Amino acid sequence: MSTPNTFEVGTTYSTRSICDHDCIISVTIASRTKCFVTTTDGKRFKVGTTYSTGSESVMPWGSYSMAPMITADDAENVYSSPLPLRS
Repeated sequence: MSTPNTFEVGTTYSTRSICDHDCIISVTIASRTKCFVTTTDGKRFKVGTTYSTGSESVMPWGSYSMAPMITADDAENVYSSPLPLRS
């Protein structure tokens, strides 16, 4: 069994909104403990584990039906440049 991906201090993670593809939600990890991460904005989130990949995850906008979930797999370089719009 492989070790799960974990959040690393100083790394920015991001994901896209399920409702608006142009909306990118990002968090930069300032510090962490075993159960919590703190962002550079001073917000503190409880770290969960995703069932599908086993990676650490946080829900920066709370928990609701279409809430964005950022996982340790979502390093910022995936979404660092916007995708071109289709013509």
